[in-house]
Amino acid sequence: MATDATEAADAPPIVFVHGTRFSAGQWSPQLAALRDDFAVAAVDLPGHGARSAQPWSLAAAAEIIASAVDSLDRGPALVVGHSLGGYAALEFARRHPDRLRALVLAGASASTRGAWAAPYRVIARLVPRLPADRLARWNDRALRRLYPPEVVAATIRSGYAFHTLPDAWGEVIGRFDASAMRHVAAPVLILNGEKDTVFRSGAAEFARAHPQARIELIAGARHLANFDEPDAFTYAVRRFADRLPVLPVSPEAA
Repeated sequence: MATDATEAADAPPIVFVHGTRFSAGQWSPQLAALRDDFAVAAVDLPGHGARSAQPWSLAAAAEIIASAVDSLDRGPALVVGHSLGGYAALEFARRHPDRLRALVLAGASASTRGAWAAPYRVIARLVPRLPADRLARWNDRALRRLYPPEVVAATIRSGYAFHTLPDAWGEVIGRFDASAMRHVAAPVLILNGEKDTVFRSGAAEFARAHPQARIELIAGARHLANFDEPDAFTYAVRRFADRLPVLPVSPEAA
């Protein structure tokens, strides 16, 4: 888990949760940009990054996020989850509402039920049949072609969790739709790339299901919005964090 601290006492701590096959390294641009003003951490989900050998489960993912919140020791956190990490963050919100200050769902506002999920079932079955080293080379080449080194170097260095993809998406598929928002007792920002038509397909429905949810688009960005437009993505998270209501001081802390 990558962590950084800040001296800004009123700023909410922020925990970042990566997407499919990636690791905490996905968030290196955001960590670098926010660490001076916020206590920040990025986790490796089960089966990913430093936890490559750990079996995947949503329950374990939720506990990892909870541990990251506790490690920052600043109270409830703003959790930013991308794609798979967004759905893991929804599970965290259900299990640990007291640890959630706010939620950013990035590329994770599509229902994983019904016909939409069919292509992901195919991918989950196909990936284990392909050599992992070949998949890694394809991903390395694609990331280096599309993005500057300072954005993707940490992701490439950390490697990819192709072996975990079938179990991860096998559990997520069929589990989430807008009704999951009823478990989120905190403000929500639904943040998507403008061109991410698949994962933003349910954004309006997700927003309608929550009284404190709003939608924002990153202009010109695709599914990997924090890679496509890292400054705009970071600014959206910062602005959301800055506008959160100040938590009341408990009598014990006064």
